[in-house]
Amino acid sequence: MAAVRLDAMLREFGPGGTLTTPASSVGALLEELETRYPRLQYRLRDETGAVRKFVRVFVNGKAVEGASGLATPIGPTDRVDILHSIQGG
Repeated sequence: MAAVRLDAMLREFGPGGTLTTPASSVGALLEELETRYPRLQYRLRDETGAVRKFVRVFVNGKAVEGASGLATPIGPTDRVDILHSIQGG
């Protein structure tokens, strides 16, 4: 199963450490996370299901981009990192 790690800001709303998932795509992974950890809902994706502007998803160190990024496959030996950018002005 793929290993998933949320950054420190998102861990407040989800798992405290690394978790594993049988999800086969980034979209399925985000759906699973929002189902297992309801406090993550709308923190990872917006109302349309798109990844939020300030959330970055990496599969094996490569950034997942755009709407097609949700279809990015995840294999059993992959590592997924989900980061929330800090914004300010």
